[in-house]
Amino acid sequence: MLIRTIAALAVCALAATSPAFASDNLDTIVTTAMAGSKVPALGVVVMRDGKITEQAVRGVKRIDQQTPVGGDDVWLIGSTGKVMTVAMVARLVERGVLSWDAPLEAMLPDLAQEMRPEYRKVTLVQLLSHQAGLPRDLQDLGSAEQLFTESQPFPRQRLSYIAKALKDKPDAAPGTAFGYSNTGFLVAAVIAERVTGESYENLMQKEVFQPLGMRNVGFGNTNDGQNRGHQAGKPMLTMRTFDDGAPPMFGPAGFLHMSLGDWARFNLDQLAGSKGQGKLLTPASYRLMQTAQPGRPAGLDWGVQASIAGRQGPVLVHQGSDGNWLAMAVLFPEQGSGVLAVANAGPDMGADKVLTTVLGTLFPSLSPARQAVK
Repeated sequence: MLIRTIAALAVCALAATSPAFASDNLDTIVTTAMAGSKVPALGVVVMRDGKITEQAVRGVKRIDQQTPVGGDDVWLIGSTGKVMTVAMVARLVERGVLSWDAPLEAMLPDLAQEMRPEYRKVTLVQLLSHQAGLPRDLQDLGSAEQLFTESQPFPRQRLSYIAKALKDKPDAAPGTAFGYSNTGFLVAAVIAERVTGESYENLMQKEVFQPLGMRNVGFGNTNDGQNRGHQAGKPMLTMRTFDDGAPPMFGPAGFLHMSLGDWARFNLDQLAGSKGQGKLLTPASYRLMQTAQPGRPAGLDWGVQASIAGRQGPVLVHQGSDGNWLAMAVLFPEQGSGVLAVANAGPDMGADKVLTTVLGTLFPSLSPARQAVK
């Protein structure tokens, strides 16, 4: 199923109709939302005033076992991890290692002649704001299923993948439309790997995770003994095809797992950055990430909305699923607040309804009602 986003409008519609439990604590909200659902476990973090103010987890790591999920367990956060990839690239741009506006043919000169001419002038900004015209994924995924068992180093796998993807016909002329693309993030990661000589995984540790104190973080699917994703009522323990999920090398497109605390550390820095107080990036980089591109619904790679479910914005949103997990992140920069919610199951087991119920319940405590337009 690969890493995918889910339309923010769907969250708005469901959250707006969620029941209110204004006086309930987070444990009660989570318990109520999960009641009667098929979701094995849920984790939620609420952030206010630069810190985690509430955290709750409920359920089991695997639906076929009774081991409860714990507060330090890891969760696969899907495409909500794309903004972390952007942050890594932004650090390299700030040091002059990369340029936001350099053309793809200059950043990947050895692939320039083989890629379609339409892609040769594509920039990092276009790749990371879904404006490169690239299809969501490689068109011939069947030819890439060996990636699930491939023993070659991840950088080599990613290079092979994008070399094929850059020969695919564009969905739109680059720079003319928003078209969600996992491939664009894999291309950006390969660019970073080639210019630094380091793997994406090492770059993320050095440029993002270590500076923010994110220690309980991993790449790809979770492992035995950890919290596991679910599909069709069963834990997904082995990935063999793209219907099962994503291959391990897919990290740049959001295939990361981490504890709720570490997920919150990154998003707290994003909230601080919106006020010029971020630790990781320059103010200009936060602005670029969190400001919608002209005429588009997203920045790099935050979805940017004026409001959500009747609450005052601006709002930064991202959602993601590989079919086995579902994660949602919603930040209110002006309020300095936000919520992160993740389930160890996909929409086919009702995770979308459970998460949007939680979000809709919490929104009134995170941002005031949207002001009427006079």
